[in-house]
Amino acid sequence: MDSKHTDKTAIPKRSHRLVPKDNRNTVGEKQVENPKMRCEEISVFYDNGGTKAINAVSLDIGTNEVIAMIGPSGCGKSTFIRCLNRMNDTIEGCKVEGRIYLDGKNIYDKDVDVVPLRARVGMVFQKPNPFPKSIFDNVAYAPRIHGLVTSKGETEELVEKSLVRAGLWNEVKDRLNQPGTGLSGGQQQRLCIARAIAVNPEVILMDEPCSALDPIATAIIEELIEELRQEYAIAIVTHSMQQASRVSQRTAYFHLGDLIEIGPTEQIFLNPLHQLTQDYITGRFG
Repeated sequence: MDSKHTDKTAIPKRSHRLVPKDNRNTVGEKQVENPKMRCEEISVFYDNGGTKAINAVSLDIGTNEVIAMIGPSGCGKSTFIRCLNRMNDTIEGCKVEGRIYLDGKNIYDKDVDVVPLRARVGMVFQKPNPFPKSIFDNVAYAPRIHGLVTSKGETEELVEKSLVRAGLWNEVKDRLNQPGTGLSGGQQQRLCIARAIAVNPEVILMDEPCSALDPIATAIIEELIEELRQEYAIAIVTHSMQQASRVSQRTAYFHLGDLIEIGPTEQIFLNPLHQLTQDYITGRFG
C-alpha cells in the first residue's frame, strides 16, 4: 500500500478477538474534528418504504480528506453517497430519513434548494457523461446557469482554470470547440471533473469514477484526486481495495446497508477490527 496517501494516525492494536459478524454496530470513530459534512442516522428506503437499503448510518466527511467507501455489490455505498447531494430525490419511491449537515445546515430541510446544493456538492459518476456540447461549453454551462460569469473573458478564464485543475488543458486547448464526446474515456472523465469544479464546489462525490477506465487513465485520475483534496472534501465509492488504499485517508466499510467499520485507511486494510471487514479485505467474500 502506498503510504504517502494514508493518514499517520496510530493503528489501534487488534483485540484478542475481532468484533463478531453478527454485531452490526459501527466500529471506529465516525466523527472527525473538522467535518465538512456530518451525517446522522441516515436510513434509505426504496419501493415506498418496502426495501431498506441503508440502516441508520452516521458518518463525517472531513475537510481536505478523501474518504473511500468500500464493500460488496449491493451493500449500499452508492446509495449512501447519493444522499450527500440529494441525488436520491430523483428516484421514485425513494425515502431518506436522518440529517446531513453541510457547514451546520441540514441539507434535507424544506427550505434547501437542491440546485445550489448540487453546485456545492458536485458529483462525478461511474460512466463519463459529458454533455452533447463542445469541450468549452461542457465546462462553461453550469457557471453560466449559476451566474458565476458575466462576460466572455470571465468565461474563458474560468474554463481554462477548470481544465488546468483537472489536468486536461494541455490536451484539449487547441480543440475546445470540438465535442466533449469525442474525447477518450479517461479524458471524458477529467472533463466531467472539470465541469464539477467549475462551479467552485466544497465537496466532490465520486461514484466508481475509474471503473470504466484503463490503468493509465486510472492512474491519472488518482493523481488528480490527491491534488484536489488540498482544496475539497472528497468522498469516493470504489470496488477496488487497491484504489481505496492509494487515494484515501479514511475508509468506510459497508455491508448489507450497515456501516460496519470506519477508520484510518491503513488501519482498515492492515488491522481491521470487525470480522466482516477482515473477511472482505482478505477476499473471503465480496
